[in-house]
Amino acid sequence: MSNLYEDRATMIAAGDLQEFAPFGRDHCRHHPNALNLQLRQLQPASEFRSSDGAAGLVGSLQEVTIHEKHKESWQLRKGISEIGEEVDYDEELYVAGNMVIWSKGSKSQALAVYKAFTVDSPVQQALWCDFIVSQDKSEKAYSSDEVEKCICILQSSCINIHSIEGKDYIASLPFQVANVWPTKYGLLFERSSSSHEVPPGPPREPLPTMFSMLHPLDEITPLVCKSGSLFGSSRVQYVVDHTMKIVFLSTEPSIVMTYDSVQSLHSVWVLRRVRAEEENVVLKFSEQGGTPQNVPTSSSLTAHLRSLSKGDSPVGSPFQNYSSVHSQSRSTSSPSLHSRSPSISNMAALSRAHSPALGAHSFSGVQRFNLSSHSQSPRRHSVSQSPSSNSNSSFLVPETEPIVPELCIDHLWTEAITSMREKNSQASKVFITSDLCGQKFLCFLVESQLQLRCVKFQESNDKTQLIFGSITNIQAKDAAPVEKIDAMLVLESSGSLVLYTGVVRVGKVFIPGLLPPSLTMSNAMPRPSTPLDSVSTPKPLRKLLGSLDEELSNGSMVRITLPEIATSELVQTCLRAIKFILPKEVAVQMLVKWYSVRSAPGGPSYHSEWNLFVICLMNLMGYNTDRLAWTRNFDFEGSLSPVIAPKKARPSETGSDEDWEYLLNSDYHQDVESHLLNRSLCLNPLEAPQMKDEDLSQSLSLDSSTLLFCHIPAMFFVLHLVYEELKLNTLMAGGIRSLADLLVQLARDLRLEPYLDHYYRDYPTLVRASGQVCTIDPGHTGFMHQPSFFTSEPPSIYQWVSACLRGEGMPPYPYLPGVCERSRLAVLSIALYILGDESSVSDECSQYLSRITPAPQKSQAEQEENRFSFRHSASVSNLAERLVVWMTNVGFTLRDLETLPFGIALPIRDAIYHCREQPASDWPEAVCLLIGRQDLSKQACEGNLPKGKSSVTQVLSSDVPSGTETEEEDDGMNDMNQEVMSLIWSEDLRVQDVRRLLQSAHPVRVNVAQYPELSDHEFIEEKENRLLQLCQRTMALPVGRGMFTLFSYHPVPTEPLPVPKLNLTGRAPPRNTTVDLNTGNIDVPPNMTSWASFHNGVAAGLKIAPASQIDSAWIAYNKPKHAELANEYAGFLMALGLNGHLTKLATLNIHDYLTKGHEMTSIGLLLGVSAAKLGTMDMSVTRLLSIHVPALLPPTSTELDVPHNVQVAAVVGIGLVYQGTAHRHTAEVLLAEIGRPPGPEMEYCTDRESYSLAAGLALGMVCLGHGSNLIGMCDLNVPEQLYQYMVGGHRRFPAGTHREKHKSPSYQIKEGDTINVDVTCPGATLALAMIYLKTNNRSIADWLRAPDTMYLLDFVKPEFLLLRTLARCLILWDDILPNSKWVDSNVPQIIRENSISLSEIELPCSEDLNLETLSQAHVYIIAGACLSLGFRFAGSENLSAFNCLHKFAKDFMTYLSAPNASVTGPHNLETCLSVVLLSLAMVMAGSGNLKVLQLCRFLHMKTGGEMNYGFHLAHHMALGLLFLGGGRYSLSTSNPSIAALLCALYPHFPSHSTDNRYHLQALRHLYVLAAEPRLLVPVDVDTNTPCYTLLEVTYKGTQWYEQTREELMAPTLLPELHLLKQIKVKGPRYWELLIDLSKGTQHLKSILSKDGVLYVKLRAGQLSYKEDPMGWQSLLAQTVANRNSEARAFKPETISAFTSDLALLSFAEYFCKPTVSMGQKQEILDLFSSVLYECVTQETPEMLPVYVAMDQAVRRLGRAEMSETSELWQIKLVLEFFSSRSHQERLQKHPRRGLFMSSEFLPVVKCAIDNALDRWLQAGGDACVHAYLSGQPWDESQLSMLACFLVYHSVPAPRHLPPLGLEGSTSFAELLFRVKQLKMPVRALLRLAPLLLGNPQPMVM
Repeated sequence: MSNLYEDRATMIAAGDLQEFAPFGRDHCRHHPNALNLQLRQLQPASEFRSSDGAAGLVGSLQEVTIHEKHKESWQLRKGISEIGEEVDYDEELYVAGNMVIWSKGSKSQALAVYKAFTVDSPVQQALWCDFIVSQDKSEKAYSSDEVEKCICILQSSCINIHSIEGKDYIASLPFQVANVWPTKYGLLFERSSSSHEVPPGPPREPLPTMFSMLHPLDEITPLVCKSGSLFGSSRVQYVVDHTMKIVFLSTEPSIVMTYDSVQSLHSVWVLRRVRAEEENVVLKFSEQGGTPQNVPTSSSLTAHLRSLSKGDSPVGSPFQNYSSVHSQSRSTSSPSLHSRSPSISNMAALSRAHSPALGAHSFSGVQRFNLSSHSQSPRRHSVSQSPSSNSNSSFLVPETEPIVPELCIDHLWTEAITSMREKNSQASKVFITSDLCGQKFLCFLVESQLQLRCVKFQESNDKTQLIFGSITNIQAKDAAPVEKIDAMLVLESSGSLVLYTGVVRVGKVFIPGLLPPSLTMSNAMPRPSTPLDSVSTPKPLRKLLGSLDEELSNGSMVRITLPEIATSELVQTCLRAIKFILPKEVAVQMLVKWYSVRSAPGGPSYHSEWNLFVICLMNLMGYNTDRLAWTRNFDFEGSLSPVIAPKKARPSETGSDEDWEYLLNSDYHQDVESHLLNRSLCLNPLEAPQMKDEDLSQSLSLDSSTLLFCHIPAMFFVLHLVYEELKLNTLMAGGIRSLADLLVQLARDLRLEPYLDHYYRDYPTLVRASGQVCTIDPGHTGFMHQPSFFTSEPPSIYQWVSACLRGEGMPPYPYLPGVCERSRLAVLSIALYILGDESSVSDECSQYLSRITPAPQKSQAEQEENRFSFRHSASVSNLAERLVVWMTNVGFTLRDLETLPFGIALPIRDAIYHCREQPASDWPEAVCLLIGRQDLSKQACEGNLPKGKSSVTQVLSSDVPSGTETEEEDDGMNDMNQEVMSLIWSEDLRVQDVRRLLQSAHPVRVNVAQYPELSDHEFIEEKENRLLQLCQRTMALPVGRGMFTLFSYHPVPTEPLPVPKLNLTGRAPPRNTTVDLNTGNIDVPPNMTSWASFHNGVAAGLKIAPASQIDSAWIAYNKPKHAELANEYAGFLMALGLNGHLTKLATLNIHDYLTKGHEMTSIGLLLGVSAAKLGTMDMSVTRLLSIHVPALLPPTSTELDVPHNVQVAAVVGIGLVYQGTAHRHTAEVLLAEIGRPPGPEMEYCTDRESYSLAAGLALGMVCLGHGSNLIGMCDLNVPEQLYQYMVGGHRRFPAGTHREKHKSPSYQIKEGDTINVDVTCPGATLALAMIYLKTNNRSIADWLRAPDTMYLLDFVKPEFLLLRTLARCLILWDDILPNSKWVDSNVPQIIRENSISLSEIELPCSEDLNLETLSQAHVYIIAGACLSLGFRFAGSENLSAFNCLHKFAKDFMTYLSAPNASVTGPHNLETCLSVVLLSLAMVMAGSGNLKVLQLCRFLHMKTGGEMNYGFHLAHHMALGLLFLGGGRYSLSTSNPSIAALLCALYPHFPSHSTDNRYHLQALRHLYVLAAEPRLLVPVDVDTNTPCYTLLEVTYKGTQWYEQTREELMAPTLLPELHLLKQIKVKGPRYWELLIDLSKGTQHLKSILSKDGVLYVKLRAGQLSYKEDPMGWQSLLAQTVANRNSEARAFKPETISAFTSDLALLSFAEYFCKPTVSMGQKQEILDLFSSVLYECVTQETPEMLPVYVAMDQAVRRLGRAEMSETSELWQIKLVLEFFSSRSHQERLQKHPRRGLFMSSEFLPVVKCAIDNALDRWLQAGGDACVHAYLSGQPWDESQLSMLACFLVYHSVPAPRHLPPLGLEGSTSFAELLFRVKQLKMPVRALLRLAPLLLGNPQPMVM
């Protein structure tokens, strides 16, 4: 019987059995491809391998059963998520036949197939492997690289690799693979050596047997091995020994275990990257002669591989096919893709082929070997040929490049050679396990000897190498690691399962449901077939173990769970601390003991786990727990600790006296006795007879022979630190009491009075004067190991903090790394925030903490010297920031803050409060969460999302209004964000009006009156002519619509982009008959709509926001089916370029589009690609453009027939790609192209003006803003040449390459040898403007001054004067002033004096003045000046610029209707008006200004007369600019923006819709490059809707104005960011938020680019501006009136206006509402209401629990019911914090800011506590205090109040008093002087004075 009992004692109970079958098996059966697999007859596999890597435990079972069935295998591992954090599921990889099934599942959810793969030939092996993507091959870079997680499937001739991202690779294998292993770097292959491969004779070179592949696209390269030889020198060579097999490979640490079949030894190698010197050794050819282990020369090896891949290999060569990898080469466009030879990249090969190591002698050396091999050995007729014989034929071919090895194995350890070596003692299973103290073992199971051999290994101190220790043998048939509890399971030969940790046996595992005999039955089997696979299941600490036993359960498998080490947090913490302090061997023994107690069958429930732990621990320390009163009454199911106590006789049923006495002495009795009820019932206290204490105490001595006896002091100290640590976690209050019990017992026995006093003050009712003491034999105390870190004064975290708050120094606080994290946090945060020491958190070893290490340290006395004191810090706010940022870095969260006791948390909350008031805008998300600014944390969280994923788009995307609009034709403006626009323009419907003006999808109204004399046919013609006129306007609308809807839409990738159709029909009232142009009644110009539909396509494409997710396929998917829509698609492509998406279009598709030869598509594509590659000098784009620009091709190239407009687009494209680069060659070509003469025949004769202009614009862009410092271009004389182009003169014939082309003059145009200024002037003028942009270069500007004599004026086209004026003003940028006086100053005197006022009736006559010329010059110069004003103030909404331009616009309107407008010419006036209107729109871009809208609307209605397509285009572009991007975008004035706007707003407008003569219409869309998002939209973080907010914008000072501030109501367009210093969200309604731009504009730019969403948070008691525009309804406004009766006036109902916090609302609901019969509770209600009011108005709702807790504590103290003093400590800390120096300093800086500030609460609390304690003193407490101080026993009923008094008044312990001789003091002053060094507060001393001065009457102040 007893035998069985003892057996049970050390048994470990396992969880229930579960059936286990691989999930894939079942799935395979039903998989459609598996019909032919007869899986139903499968036998379970028996051979089993397990390897343990980072991926968890991976075991793969492989078995080929006889009868040629399909083999099946599977492996399991702990789940790994894509991102890499911990996840809770298993993954299974199951292989059968041609299928691989990867499934995931956990305890909580069933297994599900994640991926299934089917391949062509049977799968040999499947495994998980992570490949490193980066190209850097050095070891350092490994850690940082991105990793591609893959699954590899090995077939006989190739390996398939599938990555999680979905990439597939196929690598073909050049040889038969025996085995493949995943490593840290990639895959490792073992070549299978065929049985008839003869070990080569001496001269032959054996082939390597191990190869590595670091990435699916890399080469397969041989492995190098570095082995130490006998004499200490190491040798480096390829791994060629085919007797060496890999049995195990682990990734962490990266080691390989091999088995040598000849010597029957196992060795361990470290696997690492090859170092350069080893690479060289292997690649060099070795000179020494024919030893069999000779280094094979890389060259002959390579040649051999080459020859095999050529196909002349013998039939059964081990290298089956060595074809190169060509599934996906890394260089996608490499031409040698398919002919890639199996080598490294060609560059590397070249450099190595020329290295001296492969000189001539090495070739001859190889030759010599090869010949000798022929002469010596007869030719073997084996199937496998000797390598050198075939390499002979091909070797001298010089193309052989060496294959460079990548991985190396370095020898670490080989097992000792034993006498009884068996042949097949190869390990069948290897794994790494660690014991409970973290020591690691490499275990391998040698089945033939039934041995498990365990080798201990550890890292060396510098972490560079592994050191292997001794080997331990354990008899075993099988074993498996159980990772989570740091143990392994071993199946002994007897058939029982035993648990080991490291090599220490823990105990047998008892499996319910499997009786031990049934396990032993398997002895009869020849080989045990019990693979134990252990897998973790979802429950984090549980382990599963699949075991399989054929006889027992007929081939099924089962899983069992093993119990974990500890479930309760308290036990876990204590175990951690003890493990940390004890020596490793002792710790392992202790943990083993504990584990076997904890996990005995019928183990403990959760609550009793602690009791078990205490008993186990005390027994190990030498206590007899059965005799100890307080441990004896632990109630367990099993009352005895089965480990130590023998089976006791059962006590009699009747009970005994002992039981009664035991009850009387119990804590419970004490509690009942002191209970109020007891007193009220007048029950007499029962006196327990002083039970036989004497005889007990003699027997209670400690047994000094036990395991932990000598470590008691160390363990006591660390448990004390755990106790202090748990004080800082309010959730562990229960645990602290239990721990205190244990500590009190230990402190008594170690006779540590200070500690006992300390515990008494914490838990007065726990620690009584008397208690059982276990004597420690004085002779044995010497055995006790007194650690160096033990202090006689108990470390107390509360006292430490309190002393800091009072400004006194303290010794460093001891802490255990990894256990006392909260103590460390509290200490350092106080040091930083209260003492103001900024360095406290920066350096690792702080002066405030002493780390406790098991190693001896310098004595404590020395350490106490470095006490510290208060320091002044730079700035207070800065400290709060430092604290908060540091805490989040340490990982401190709000939840942690809530579990800190409130006194300790107060300084942190105070810092948080200060940070919350004025946070920085760029703090990380975690910091903002901690300080409770949801607005900021949400902003930060948005900031981290990749573009396009932001949830902002959900906030601000408007739902398409259903119903009305969807039925109508889509006008392309549905996706605008209505919500934001209705906030920006809330007073009127201007947005609807703009939509009406810009829509081109509905028929127009054709209103023609039918006069009686008109015949019907004439009337129809009349209507159609009118429609033609209106269509001029309709065709001009899309450009403006593109501006209005700019970047407003995120397309759905599965649907094509909706393009509204361009509707050119009309409806005639009254019958609404349709009018159509295609009836043939009137002549319609051909191709009239081609450009209009191009613009329509651009407008549709520009709706797509740059952040959208778009790929090449989607772009191609939008290609229209109908040819007539090709123009729209061309525009769509250009738009994609402008918003940056065209870079995603594959080169192949671009090529496709261009070869179609469709003119529009080419224009759109070229401009789009160039805009997308703006300023990058991208070579591939340059090539693309050069084909279309003859001047950029070599002179001898074939003349390509490129349409003229495509050439123009290509030239501008060159300008865009080279923008701002000042690239010399490009500039030179473009300069020549401005003046390109017309060629022979018809080429270059038509539309020459637009080409010349394009060349000028492009030249300007290339040299943009470089001015006179065009480096390296002096000889080109750019400015002079441009000046000549501008004013005319002799043509210089171009020098250089293109002379040939221009020899023969044109047959059409006779130009002579002068420059044709009409062609070249505009381009040259704008080029000068752009090159000298903003340089203020006067000399160049003077060239551009308008002529001031009549004679010269006659030589210049008036139109060109506009350009010159514009160019001059752009150069003199800083001179532009926004007033009409400045505009007029640009007009030369002669014009000003003689200019006619257009309103006069008759014209003045004059002989020598041409009035027409003068008036035209006048209007054009003014228009030019206005345009420059528009550029200067673009997007600024400058009021004076607006007024000035508006005046000129009005003037031009009146001129047009003036009687003698014909002198100037209506066309000229219309042009000038359009230019001024565009300038106005530029200044007011995005603002939607009403006056400009009215002008645009007026001009929209004018359709007759001079109004042609071009003017409509200009007017609607102005309208579009005014509402740019729906008010979200504005224009920038940076140089590139101005260049883009010059192209887009070129002031010569086309006369009809197909007119590209002077300016290519497609360039009108380049305005996109100047648009930038500048709308800031505040979004309320609680409701997630846009709202109004007051912003304060601070401008930097400039030469025109000082630093100024302006208030704006957001949502609003911000000024250009480079002008701003900071932006601030102003209170009082919203929390303040400062964005400081002096540090850089990146943060704000990213906000603006994500739809400008700025999260804001309403402050408490405030309403938003929409609900309360004037601010009269806010709660604070109401309460000002009745300030006096604040608490009463506050109605709990109104709180909902203050806050949206549910907790506060329900607090108001349940605790602040009066009910009917309140009685005396009314006072509490009022208190709660006022506290709630204060918390909410001060916006510190987190303080509410603190108020309530303090109130409760004070009431409890008043009732004398405090059983523990921690709450009193907290109140004391709160009061000390508010009186601390650092806090007073803060107050001086920010009066009336901070927690508790406006409150009378603290003084009241202080008074109440003082009163309660003083009442107690008067009622007889003074005697008690006196007794305590003089060390006499005192009245037990006063325990708790005395403790409260001592704590609150920080009375020192009595042991400190005697040396001061206080008793003899005569006066208070003397007393004060003596107590000074005790640092006792004066108020406490006043209360003690009567006792100490010897006059016992109480003296209460």
